[in-house]
Parts: sequence; structure tokens; C-alpha cells
Amino acid sequence: MKNKRPFIIATFAITVDGKVTTKKLAPVDFTSREDKLHLFRQRASADAVLIGHTSLKRDNVRLGLPAELQETRLKHGQSRCPLRVIVSNEGRIDHRLKIFQSDVSPIVIFSTKRMPRKHQLALEKKAILHLSSSKNLDLVRMLETLRKEYNVLTVECEGGPTLFRSLLERGLIDQLNLTVAPYMFGGAKAPTLTGVNKEFLPASVQCSLSDMRTIGDECFLTYRISRRRRPRK
Repeated sequence: MKNKRPFIIATFAITVDGKVTTKKLAPVDFTSREDKLHLFRQRASADAVLIGHTSLKRDNVRLGLPAELQETRLKHGQSRCPLRVIVSNEGRIDHRLKIFQSDVSPIVIFSTKRMPRKHQLALEKKAILHLSSSKNLDLVRMLETLRKEYNVLTVECEGGPTLFRSLLERGLIDQLNLTVAPYMFGGAKAPTLTGVNKEFLPASVQCSLSDMRTIGDECFLTYRISRRRRPRK
């Protein structure tokens, strides 16, 4: 199946106690300028950048790149910015978000026919819509579509934790870039890397550390995700 889908890289920043945001899911700027540059470099290396609707709505990001990274991509024969991909089961996506005010690269939305008609009419003017008839989005089929129809070989997933967990449970994450920032948030309801779900993952996922470096008080980790998973007893 791996040959039918892109290579998936997830990039996250977490606190020392494993939180990716607060319990209110508010935008939190707790990492350094170097981490933000690191995120841009990872984004620039991919054919597509993937984000869930909740994270997009919370952070209201354009998913673009600084000018110098755009120029580097152009020199390498790539598009100015990677394809921007949004996923949502219900499709209640506000067409006024910043991402739709920027034309640096095409936007593709994968959702279901649960998307209200008024949202379809507004979004189809700004993005390419793929709406499935199932209740929830089929992530495997979505990735296969990106590979087959858009020639996407590498996807950078930037959240949120619910999307990351869904991909992880299906064995669809190949690499994890993790920045550990020198803060602690606490709070049982503040999401960790795998969300606020109290259930264990269906199987333990083994990570192999392939790179580690520190800059200031932050630690930058790169893990390769093992394809062999151990079922939990």
C-alpha cells in the first residue's frame, strides 16, 4: 500500500509534558523562531501540506512559505509552494479563512457529502472539492488520490492531533518531526500529540530515533515510524 500513497511526515511542537495546545484549543505561540523556520523548511520539502479543519480554524494559517524558500523551490523545478490539503468530515469550512485569501498554491479539500450546500457553493470557487458518500473521510483513499491525481510523493502533516492519531492508527505515518519546547501546560483536557482520547492506540507504535539536535532550550527530534506494530493485550 505504501507504493500507492505518499510518504507521510508529521511535524509537531510539544511542551515538556507532551501538550500541543491548551484545553481551550487556543492558538499558542510557545516555540522559538528557529522552530518556526524548521517548520517552514519541512513544509518546503514536501509536495503537499495537510491539515485538519479544526487546526486550520484555530490557527487560521495560510500554509505558505517565506519568499526565499519559494524561490528555492522554483529553482528546483517545483511549484512555488506545496499543494495545500484540508480534511474535514462535516465540511463546515469558513471560506473567509486566511488560507482562501492566498493564491500561492492550489487548495484541495477532502470531505463528505455531509458538507452543507452553502459551504460547497462558497468553497468550490476557491478550492478543488473531493466529497465522498461515506459518513467519515477515508484517509487511505484520500492519500491514494493525492498520489494518483496530483502526483504527490511526500505529504507534510501539520495537525492537529486528532488527524495525526487517525493516520497513526491506520499505519499511515512514516516519519515524525518533534520539537520539544521548554514549557509545561498541565491539564488533563489539554491535548497531547495523540489528542485527548483516553483510549490506548489499537497497537503500540515503535519509533526509531534518526536525528536529534538542540538549539537553545529546544530539542529537535526526528523519528522513523516502524511498520511493525504490537497489538495491545
